[in-house]
Amino acid sequence: MRRKENDGMQKLGLVGGTGPESTVFYYKAVIDGVQRVAGPQSLPMLTIESLSVFDVLDYCARRDFDGLTGYLTAAIDRLARAGAQVASLTALTPHIVFDRLRASSPIPLISAVEATCAAAVADGGRTVALLGTEYTMTEDFFSGALRDAGLQVMVPDAGEITWIQQRIVDELEHGIVTDDTRAGLIAIVGRLRGAGADRVILGCTELPLVLDDVVSPLPCLDPVQIHARALVAAIVAPGD
Repeated sequence: MRRKENDGMQKLGLVGGTGPESTVFYYKAVIDGVQRVAGPQSLPMLTIESLSVFDVLDYCARRDFDGLTGYLTAAIDRLARAGAQVASLTALTPHIVFDRLRASSPIPLISAVEATCAAAVADGGRTVALLGTEYTMTEDFFSGALRDAGLQVMVPDAGEITWIQQRIVDELEHGIVTDDTRAGLIAIVGRLRGAGADRVILGCTELPLVLDDVVSPLPCLDPVQIHARALVAAIVAPGD
């Protein structure tokens, strides 16, 4: 018997475009997750409100967190008006203002940072290397949450942070993957492993384009896949 369309499922809203590549990852991961849980003929009810990753990075560069909050809040409000019952961001950097967004959101927001912290603890690591945009690596919204979860956190040095940021902005946000960037990231992760890290968090949602467990010197925690599982759990009723 064919499953009744969207029976018991809540509508998900994604704030996408931050960047476009990771929005595609999220879309596919949520569909795959729903079908694993609810069956191959099940598809999520889903709306994407696409913003610009470059606007997000500009707000962060200017430390205009009030402006960033307003930019993201407007997108969440549009998702709610489109019928979304649960929403999320599709990038880690905007989580720098996640607490403000959650406080004002008309619908529940599911945090990628919280989901990743829980997964890192469950994975058994003690010291995690955190990669991401400059703001993810230098601000405390992600590192602090990891420490609060009982983990030690390592980040690249200042020169490496600048190099990673440039590669994210110039290449990965445009879907460009080069051997040089992959080799550079592998070298950075290898150095952090030598300094004591036992896991690496791919804390920019475009990093899975270039790093995974096959090439990384450390086991990778991919927030896109981790977060997608949390989103599926939030929108699919138990037993569906």
